[in-house]
Amino acid sequence: MEAIEKIKEVLVASVQGAQIEIIASTPAAAQPALLVDRDHVAGVARFLKEDDRFKMDFCSCVTGVDYPALGVIEVVYHLYSVALRQGPVVLKVRAPRDLQECHVPSLTPVWRGCEFQEREAYDLYGVKFTGHPDLRRILMWDEFTDHPMRKDYVPPQDYEWEPTPHDATLDRAKAAGGIVPPTALEDAKKK
Repeated sequence: MEAIEKIKEVLVASVQGAQIEIIASTPAAAQPALLVDRDHVAGVARFLKEDDRFKMDFCSCVTGVDYPALGVIEVVYHLYSVALRQGPVVLKVRAPRDLQECHVPSLTPVWRGCEFQEREAYDLYGVKFTGHPDLRRILMWDEFTDHPMRKDYVPPQDYEWEPTPHDATLDRAKAAGGIVPPTALEDAKKK
């Protein structure tokens, strides 16, 4: 597979107006990524899939990362070419954390496998994927109003619904005056 610098060079030349930056990943991953602007991420994705040099025909993972200090949510796509047996190419796109502005184009029209994973990022981080065919909650219940993977998420104090409360959960429930199942209290006392 081409070096990340060469991939960036080809993309900048091929996708008119795309702003692409190479950014380092976590030290453990040791995988640089291509940070693409929101307006051009769909075009870059389509190019990587359709161009014979890359044939990125499989998106294995879509996830979100919350960076409160930067004021952004980052959506991360891991792309592979099954046809050419190469990858990954990591694409990243950023959106403001503000829920009204937190949107990026859906890549489900490019890779159908993104559908449920983008729904997870929507549900857990609040990222709206414009053009997604069925953007609705997938893990949390419909009435849930928050996004629990955001770093500023405050869990509820009422844990009476948790089937096996323990440790810090029991302490929070007791402090909030929540109903704690007697068996859970007995189990906690035995520890």
